[in-house]
Amino acid sequence: MSVHGAYPEAGQDEDYPMVKFGHPKDRRVDLKQVQAGIGVAADGGVPVFSRVLSGGAGEVSQVVGAIQALKALAGERRLLMVADSKLYSWGNIGALLAAEVDFIAPVPASKIGDEFWAGLDLQQAAPVDYTAEREEHLPPEQRGHYRVLQDIQRIPGPRKRDPVLQARRILVHSTGNAAGQRQARTKRLAKATAELEKVQRGAGGRYYNTAEKLAARVGVIAKTRRVASCLRTEIGTDEEGRPTLAWHFDEHMQAVQAAADGWYALIASRPIEQATPAQVLLDYKGQGDAERRYGDFKGTLAVTPVFVQHNRRVAALVQVICLALLVFCLIERQVRQALERDGDGTMPGIYPGRRRVRPTGRMILHHLGELQLRIRGATDPPTIILSQVVQVDLLDLLGLDVRRPRWLQT
Repeated sequence: MSVHGAYPEAGQDEDYPMVKFGHPKDRRVDLKQVQAGIGVAADGGVPVFSRVLSGGAGEVSQVVGAIQALKALAGERRLLMVADSKLYSWGNIGALLAAEVDFIAPVPASKIGDEFWAGLDLQQAAPVDYTAEREEHLPPEQRGHYRVLQDIQRIPGPRKRDPVLQARRILVHSTGNAAGQRQARTKRLAKATAELEKVQRGAGGRYYNTAEKLAARVGVIAKTRRVASCLRTEIGTDEEGRPTLAWHFDEHMQAVQAAADGWYALIASRPIEQATPAQVLLDYKGQGDAERRYGDFKGTLAVTPVFVQHNRRVAALVQVICLALLVFCLIERQVRQALERDGDGTMPGIYPGRRRVRPTGRMILHHLGELQLRIRGATDPPTIILSQVVQVDLLDLLGLDVRRPRWLQT
């Protein structure tokens, strides 16, 4: 969460998370920040753990500390930890394997080259019976499909004498991801082509009158459009000594990248006797609940930007928002559980058009936020004014009697 102000270190309390510069996701590198971590349960994505972290803290280095804090909070329990790629480090994986913690995490894309993916036989991969929630309303032929393979991931240590760790690796192919990557690459190549043609036409002119300027501009295009791996260039001079540019995209490298579309890898600690490759993928899909809660944390509950003046207050504010997120998620969970007991988990009236959807906490509070309380006089009890049918349905699902407000029932 970005903060606005100087926040000098000398004026901060060292016993609390420090407001510092870091690596913000919103690219506001001009602002200092503070970080927060949450752990959510698989049942409803309810946050059962939260902690505030210094703005400069590395995400990779927080994993072991978070697990130790969870152990102190809940005691010794068997759990499956589903994490993102920040888990992937020799130190983290070594600690988790030594502690016999079951975990699943994606392997960073930089750890596996496109050539490896291009050499895989998709037909040898086993299909997985899974449909993303966002695609459930689509016809079967328009839904994405998943396939999985399995091998071993080796994780070398930072020093040569460190032992090489091994973890089970699940190789996943998603047709939906493949389509998105193809579309994104086509756009990048098209933009790079237009920009390179413009530079080629201007070679030797006012702006690109030296080979160094020409090479610098081509380098910027290659980096910005992410085409450096397949772009081939040749900078020369013409008969009058002016710089020239010739370029093309390597067809072989483009074919390799196309063959790698849709593939990604997961590492897992549980043996195949406890979880098949397909089950590992299904368990990993629960990680979206944690990501969704970060969206609620920073969007619906509007925790950013932060304007309080001391790092103690910053930490307190973030913890208060975490408590609000807990209540927010419990409301959503109760409504969804009630709908699943009585049907397919969906209800009409949340959005215009009466189409049936699974209600989110944001939309539940949006509709209930329009309730009105009418107070007539000292002798008449207050009444709640309902203006929409969906409000009655939601209060019913939450087990609240609108004729008797909570303070009258107690």
